[in-house]
Amino acid sequence: MAAAASSALVPRPIKRAGDEAGRFWPLALGAVGVVYGDIGTSPIYAFREAAVAAAGNAPVTEAAVLGILSLIVWSLMLLVTLKYVLVLLRADFNGEGGTFALMSLAQSVAQRGRATLLLLGIAGAAFLYGDAAITPALSVISAVEGLKVMAPAFEQAVIPLSIAILVALFAMQSRGTSRVGAFFGPIILVWFVVLAFIGTVRIAENPGVLAAFNPTYGISFLFSNGLIGFAVLGLVFLAVTGAEALYADLGHFDRFPIQAAWLGLALPALTLNYFGQGALVLANPDAIANPFFLLFPNWALWPVVLLTTAATVIASQAVITGAYSLTRQAIQLGLLPRFNVRHTSEEMAGQIYLPRVNWLLLVAVLLLVIVFKTSSGLAAAYGVAVTATMIATSLMAFVVLRRRWLWPAWRVALLLVPLLCLELTFFFANTIKIVEGAWVPLAMAVSLAAIMLTWRRGTAILNADARADADLHSLVAALEKKPPHRVSGTAVFLTATPDAAPASLLHNLKHNRMLHERNILLTISTAEVPRVANSERVEVETISETFSAVTLTYGFMETPDVMRGLQLCRKRGLNIDPAATSFFLSRRTLRRSSRSQMRPWEEKLFIWLAGRAEDATTYFQIPPDRVVEIGTQIAI
Repeated sequence: MAAAASSALVPRPIKRAGDEAGRFWPLALGAVGVVYGDIGTSPIYAFREAAVAAAGNAPVTEAAVLGILSLIVWSLMLLVTLKYVLVLLRADFNGEGGTFALMSLAQSVAQRGRATLLLLGIAGAAFLYGDAAITPALSVISAVEGLKVMAPAFEQAVIPLSIAILVALFAMQSRGTSRVGAFFGPIILVWFVVLAFIGTVRIAENPGVLAAFNPTYGISFLFSNGLIGFAVLGLVFLAVTGAEALYADLGHFDRFPIQAAWLGLALPALTLNYFGQGALVLANPDAIANPFFLLFPNWALWPVVLLTTAATVIASQAVITGAYSLTRQAIQLGLLPRFNVRHTSEEMAGQIYLPRVNWLLLVAVLLLVIVFKTSSGLAAAYGVAVTATMIATSLMAFVVLRRRWLWPAWRVALLLVPLLCLELTFFFANTIKIVEGAWVPLAMAVSLAAIMLTWRRGTAILNADARADADLHSLVAALEKKPPHRVSGTAVFLTATPDAAPASLLHNLKHNRMLHERNILLTISTAEVPRVANSERVEVETISETFSAVTLTYGFMETPDVMRGLQLCRKRGLNIDPAATSFFLSRRTLRRSSRSQMRPWEEKLFIWLAGRAEDATTYFQIPPDRVVEIGTQIAI
């Protein structure tokens, strides 16, 4: 899948996995199942779509078959093997990879242009959601379409059966992925072995197809077919969709197991299968209708369809859980409002479930299935999302290679400029399919980017207004001179602006006219790193005898847990008794203002998003019976 794929499936190893020989092969097997589930199912439809487009209404030619195979194999070599496996897997941010990790890494070393890097990160993430919606729909439909090869009468059952499988898949998400994840590696391992075996059998029948390793066949095909060749190039890109998962899952498998799984299994198996399909079509041009399933003898179709369906469900599972992880990162980075995050495993912190994301994604997937109806229809929509993400990744990689790795400019350009040109070519080749379906990921990405930018701007305005309203230290000094009535216990006031007095504190003083014996101003901060060690999580500042400021810092791949965080304060000399502690939260009701700094549509969108944010008590994992909420109205 795209850049966050399946990062919620497997926990990050405590130690670097590549340094432990005993963990290497289990992690490599896990990488086979989780990382390569998406790209591993591309042979079901990638070659077929490109060959059908190249043939049009005429029989497919040998030049077209060899040209398409050449484009596929060199796309795998350059975009997947060179860019992701050999280069980007080395660009980890505290051991983590993915769109937001690369963005944060680039921002940490950028001398200027941090805002541009933020926009690139948002764009890449926004397109990933389009990939997350299209992948399950396309993969499952393409697998179920194998039934038509056995009997044309099954055609009417493809859509209902695909919908049933997808609904069941999304309905199971709340149970977690630990049990299912244990079977991912072995099933996809069998899948790749089957791909390689049947491909080898067909190549042996027509070994001349191996000539397609010569890149001149691909170049000749593009230049001799004009607009048709350009359109076919966009469909060839289907063969590399899912490459972003290599980088996104870096923190969970480490570089060496991922590289070994690709170079030792996935790449050879995919290459053999694509060439096997080409050999079949050269021998029997009519096989272009569905070359993947026609590779197999009739007696093997039932088990192959079942295996294919299992593989596509695994690919979809990885994409879905990747969307959860991506959303949590966006929330932590302040790009989305709080959503309910449920942890589905006590042992594996990375396994999470976001109900709203799950059901919104299901609705999007079902709409795609109902509207497009076939895998061919969905294929037109697929490439735009992935190519746009790859372009954003390459642009951010420029900064990392130049500023972090200190490569000379000529070396960075020598590596990335050709790759970027290739990705841009793929992108524009896919945009000519706008009317046929490429508008879907574009529309989704624009909408999601608008939501992220609006939320970020709105929260920045609110925080700036809060700082201007009441200076914390002035208020504390005034309370020390003229103390209000005191009550026993500890009060914790959550605030997003440490230097400003929280609205909940001000309203408590105004209406209740009292103050606790000990008061803690708690700020939840997100660091520009994936995870923060417990030893660095807590910062305590003594403001006065009765006031302290506590900052809990979490990485953008972590979910805040206030109670556990406050327990760490004991090591900083601040002992907090949960039974004698009350948490004061502000429940803000936003209303429109004639003097708003936001455009009218931004203002409406921000207020709507704020009204649907997850309750702070639930999100920060605060005991509900210890919470006091104080409502305030704020003009935005």
